[in-house]
Amino acid sequence: MIYRYVITLLLFVGCYLPVRAQSDSISLNTLIERTGKMNAARPIEKVYLHFDKPYYAVDDTMWFKGYVSDNFHQASQLSKVLYVELMNSRDSLVKTLRLPVKNGVTTGSFPLPEGSYRQDNYHIRAYTKWMVNFDADYFFKKTILVGNAIEKQVNTQVSFTRTGSEKSLQVTTRVVYKDMDGNPLSNKKVNWEVSSNVDDVAKGRGTTDQSGALTISFTNNKQIDLTGANIVAIIDLGNRKTAGSTISLKPVLGNTDVQFFPEGGYLLTGVRGKVAVKALAASGLGTNFTGTITDNAGTVMANISSQHAGMGVFIITPEQGKTYKANITFANGTKGTYDLPKTQDAGFNVSINSLEGDNLSLKLSASPAFFAANKGKAFYLIAQSVGTVCFAAQTVLKEQVYSAVISQNKFPTGVVQFTLLSSAGVPLSERLVFIQHKDQLNLSLSSDKPLYGVRQRVKLAVTAKNKTAPVEGDFSVAVIDESKVPVDEDAETTILSSLLLTSDLKGYVEKPNYYFSKINEKTASDLDILMLTQGYRRFTYTDVIANALPQVTYLPEQGIEITGTLRTLNGMPVKGGNLRMLIPNRYFSANAVSNPEGQFKFTNLTFTDTAKVVITAKNNYNAKNLMLMIDGSTFPALPKNKLYPDEETNIDSTMHSYLLNSKKRLGSMQQIKEVIVRAPTPKGPSHTDYPALTGLSMMADHTVNADQLKSCSTLLLCLQGMLAGVTFENNNFYVSRDYNQGKKVPMSVFVRGMPVDVSYLASLNGADVESIEVFLRDELGLVNNAYQTNGVIVINTKVPPKGTKISLQDLQDMIPQPNVVNFTPMGYNISREFYSPKYDVPKPIGVDYRSTIYWNPRVSTDKTGTASLEFYNADGKGSYRAVIEGWDKDGNLGRFIYRYKVQ
Repeated sequence: MIYRYVITLLLFVGCYLPVRAQSDSISLNTLIERTGKMNAARPIEKVYLHFDKPYYAVDDTMWFKGYVSDNFHQASQLSKVLYVELMNSRDSLVKTLRLPVKNGVTTGSFPLPEGSYRQDNYHIRAYTKWMVNFDADYFFKKTILVGNAIEKQVNTQVSFTRTGSEKSLQVTTRVVYKDMDGNPLSNKKVNWEVSSNVDDVAKGRGTTDQSGALTISFTNNKQIDLTGANIVAIIDLGNRKTAGSTISLKPVLGNTDVQFFPEGGYLLTGVRGKVAVKALAASGLGTNFTGTITDNAGTVMANISSQHAGMGVFIITPEQGKTYKANITFANGTKGTYDLPKTQDAGFNVSINSLEGDNLSLKLSASPAFFAANKGKAFYLIAQSVGTVCFAAQTVLKEQVYSAVISQNKFPTGVVQFTLLSSAGVPLSERLVFIQHKDQLNLSLSSDKPLYGVRQRVKLAVTAKNKTAPVEGDFSVAVIDESKVPVDEDAETTILSSLLLTSDLKGYVEKPNYYFSKINEKTASDLDILMLTQGYRRFTYTDVIANALPQVTYLPEQGIEITGTLRTLNGMPVKGGNLRMLIPNRYFSANAVSNPEGQFKFTNLTFTDTAKVVITAKNNYNAKNLMLMIDGSTFPALPKNKLYPDEETNIDSTMHSYLLNSKKRLGSMQQIKEVIVRAPTPKGPSHTDYPALTGLSMMADHTVNADQLKSCSTLLLCLQGMLAGVTFENNNFYVSRDYNQGKKVPMSVFVRGMPVDVSYLASLNGADVESIEVFLRDELGLVNNAYQTNGVIVINTKVPPKGTKISLQDLQDMIPQPNVVNFTPMGYNISREFYSPKYDVPKPIGVDYRSTIYWNPRVSTDKTGTASLEFYNADGKGSYRAVIEGWDKDGNLGRFIYRYKVQ
């Protein structure tokens, strides 16, 4: 649908503004041509994930469908592989999925077993390797809450206050303890400690009052860096039972901030213009405010207030020689004074009113000084959406103010960037506008009955139309029990809010679906203010003018690729060497030949994540003097999470209904669980066996077991991409979170309780390792302080058998062959099937506690634009919510919500 804007582009060049050419400047046609070339050479990909519900509990499964689109929102023809990462609130990688993409879509899931997951704010990041070439801010990102109802005895409700300056910050935390039935845990003793990544900050003890509340207060007199700081509180429940909780201080550590965004980029002397205001609380969320704008003489120039999510707007005409400040009163009663950006005497701004029907009202305003210096010169106005130029015009500066009207029909739905440039191609002013044509697919769901009973069969009819014409489309459908899964629709991440809005913006957007769930004058006005406060930097006109394409490191993946180098034992590359790859359990083989640098590659492979791969160079002359080196997988660094405002401190209360249902479901399985828990398990070697490591936590942050290392011939190579939350760089391991923040202190490595150099791991075979324990923090600091390191990797080797004879062949098998590599590379994760019971037989014993009633990521409408679905209700009564999302082959997006009753 965007194609028609591109085709008609040149018809509009200069139609609205006077035109004059300048021989000493870059032409407008050249700008358009180079922008088109950049878009063609560096096409954009976007990713969106549709999840079955907004939050989960430990022992659940996250189900999702991935959509990979180009800049026209059509199925991408570039990448055939999608990566989806799951990280915890400490920005440590927990799990990475590699998924095959076909026709722009894929499906996947994250099981959340009890032993590997805990109650936390988890973060999802999804991208293709092609997207890694560009800014990671445009990856798909989402925060997902995971609660825990397994054997849980305590719920907490936390609130914060802070006082003092940065040098003597005082934080007061109120924690209310209740049991799982909502009764306050009064008169209970609590021991607490505040610790950061650097040092312990404070500790103490107290007793809960009659309401179950405890107040924890501390002052950071040592000025310790509180980044990543937590309160660890342990409550004594009596009868030798305790319960611990970890409370992140992240929501209270940020500063209240007020930012100002003049329309067009600058405050210009003598030019009347809009200024957007954005007020952020310490949590990173918008906060309401009121206030005034005054000049340096104290004269009130404007009254201001927040309109939505801490954002507001006011109009001002700056005067020469004057400065301005905002006097703000926040919703909590605190006050602050903030300076506005400095006024510029010379400048040229673009301002746009997008709220007047089907047209955009454009105004170009030059300050008196700029007009006097540049009168008669040529300027360009270019509007582009996701790298595609939709409108371009050229004008000569004859008047200080110029106005024009542009039809919105020239632009697609989504974010449009207007840029005012000099004739030399230098950007002078920028304005983002959101175009809303309401041209999404006309999707609908309808049921065969208005009212259902529990466990009754439901038939849903799907209809997809583009306006009135039926379309073939690819969709995903989720049905949930709203009584168990209450949903804040404004806070949802949807295919519309993601592909049309947040995927084109660098900044954090609070509750993005607010702008799409109910489209009216109020939400349109709020969205326009959001555009004033956001940045768009998918490409810069500086690169366009220089005809410089962004550097590309990764090509679009068409499948799994394994690369490496063939060398002689003395390190010389081997040209024309024969390599053979085998996947025994799939009866698959492939051949490759090394290039002059000894490099080889096997491309477009397809195998699962557990496949064992063998690569051999034995079919070469003098093969015994050859060695193979396999390249490790590379992944983008884990940056500091920018969606931290979406994190929830009070998961227990936020997910109360869901966790209550989860507890009932798990209770019905309790008998089976007790059998599993009581089953004897042999104790393997661990860090607790070595006195030098007893100061570490009893439980490692991450553990790698022996099964994952069976096919690893060189331990050092395998560990470079295997350890969650760890970065390997310059022959050292680092804690990723700290490394990305500039703290480049290596981790210490212990083998059998003894400290070793990292290079020693190259001599170890993965088959000899029982387990690897990763400690991202040394709570007591005994190891870190002794070895001046940050974090610990403990490698526990297998205990060799005693008195057992081995054959010569067994002995030879234990010696790695340099010309053969056995390993288990990262393959595709197997897509699981969502289980949906059928109740067309007599009622089974037990209660159906399902919260996700139905999940189908593969719904396709035929040429008539229809499809049908069938499933059975659970035992929950109330409102059931069905959501369908997806697209058609022309890039038209759609979303629809349908509800029905169960009694």
